[in-house]
Amino acid sequence: MLPVAAAVIEHRDGRFAFEAVNRQFRVAGLGAVADDSMLIRQLGAQIARFLASDATELDLDWDLGEAVDSRHFQVRFARRAVNRNTGQCLVTLVDHTSELRTQRSLRREMLTDSLTGLPNRPGFSEQLEGDVEREGMGRYAVLVINLDRFSRINACMGGLAGDELLISVARRIKGALRAHDVLARVGGDEFAIQMELDDGPGDALHVAKRIQNALTTPFRLSDFEIRVDCSIGISIGDPVLTDVEELIRHAQFAMKRAKKSGRTEIYQTSAFDIARQQFSIETELRRAIDNGALSLNFQPICDLATGRIVSFEALARWTTECGENLSPVDFIPVAEESGLIVPLGRWAMYEAARTVAQWDAANGGDCGVTVAVNLSAIQLQRDQIAPLVESALAAHNVEGRRFTLELTESALISDPDHIARTMHALKSLGTTLAMDDFGTGYSNLAYLQKLPIDVLKIDRSFVSGMLADRDKVAIVRAILSLAQALGMRTTAEGIETNELAQTLAALGCSYGQGYLYSPPLPADRAYALLPGASSSATT
Repeated sequence: MLPVAAAVIEHRDGRFAFEAVNRQFRVAGLGAVADDSMLIRQLGAQIARFLASDATELDLDWDLGEAVDSRHFQVRFARRAVNRNTGQCLVTLVDHTSELRTQRSLRREMLTDSLTGLPNRPGFSEQLEGDVEREGMGRYAVLVINLDRFSRINACMGGLAGDELLISVARRIKGALRAHDVLARVGGDEFAIQMELDDGPGDALHVAKRIQNALTTPFRLSDFEIRVDCSIGISIGDPVLTDVEELIRHAQFAMKRAKKSGRTEIYQTSAFDIARQQFSIETELRRAIDNGALSLNFQPICDLATGRIVSFEALARWTTECGENLSPVDFIPVAEESGLIVPLGRWAMYEAARTVAQWDAANGGDCGVTVAVNLSAIQLQRDQIAPLVESALAAHNVEGRRFTLELTESALISDPDHIARTMHALKSLGTTLAMDDFGTGYSNLAYLQKLPIDVLKIDRSFVSGMLADRDKVAIVRAILSLAQALGMRTTAEGIETNELAQTLAALGCSYGQGYLYSPPLPADRAYALLPGASSSATT
């Protein structure tokens, strides 16, 4: 009366016989005659070994039928009597087919992207890991593909159109691959490919080229033709690697480099080490800003006609926790990329205002110089600059005329209307506005005419070596003429010799800055350069 399929099997003289079978056994299609039973044909040898052993019970899993429509049983052999010489055992079979099919279906859904039907990120990782275990890491490469400007398409045309585009892109990419390459969708607009290298890294570059060619033809969505560009990063399997996730991360890192370079990138350890170093700098810089561990140095700006110091440019300096003096060339780009440039710029603004107030206090009144503070293009976009400057000035009781705010040409072209409003707001505070590194960017001269810019700073690349280069002299002369026509003053950066200073003065340049006058100095030493400076100035 067992509720599961069961049979009593006897094995004598090398032959099997059913002593008894129940209804569930027959309904399961396992037969009523031992010679015709699939159970005996497939498990007979195991039953015989069990009866010949000293075991009293044995459990095993049994798959019956073809892979597509197989049935799954949990089988138990148990001796029918204590006497081991009877040659009989009770076989029970519990059908787990529906449960296993449900589990496999759920697992398949978990590992599959519902939109494209491709493997998703976990599914891609699992397949790659299985293949690597069999074949080794060195035989494989991973390509990561990111669609450029997809978020803009999605925002303009809607989610349904975006989904349609992703499906179409997946088909195109699939058509560009070899038969044994595996395509997966591992992010919103990101795909990954697992490919086996038959002829080395050249295979991966060849496939990347085919993918780019496949996406060249525009996609038709509604009444629009959409051209999709992509960035591709490649990581080549290395026997030293032990984790497939690391191989995928390397490809993603290479893809991010490809977005900047505009070409397919293959992962390079040195580039990854640089990125890791930058991440370390970002972490420590965040702590330094929070803990007030940075300082400002000040480089004098002199009137070329008289040699008198008229201003100082405030420059951030950072000594790390390990005692290393890190150059702004190293940490400012990290600050801009990470967004830390906003709190860093706020700190610099307040610190510059505090320093001016201390110099005035030490002098017993206005010390006669202004301070120039650099504004990052990213800070101009993300922060409320005019209220920030107003707050810094008010906090230290400093007039706006004592501040010069320097911005680059790249800041102007990022959002001209917003920058124009910001600049007019800054002018209303009484500040001076200077365009830094003039001549190295792509500013529109029409904007230059309309914006309230007071000073053009000629980039050091034109000033350095100017006396031996007629082309540089011509460029400097043109900038000076433009500034004069627009009613602007000029400052030449990178002056290192008296001869250069005299030449620039003769050409009509207003101010000069460079190591001829002084390198950047701490606040107390910078103040000491002023005529009649008191030694009581502190920082």
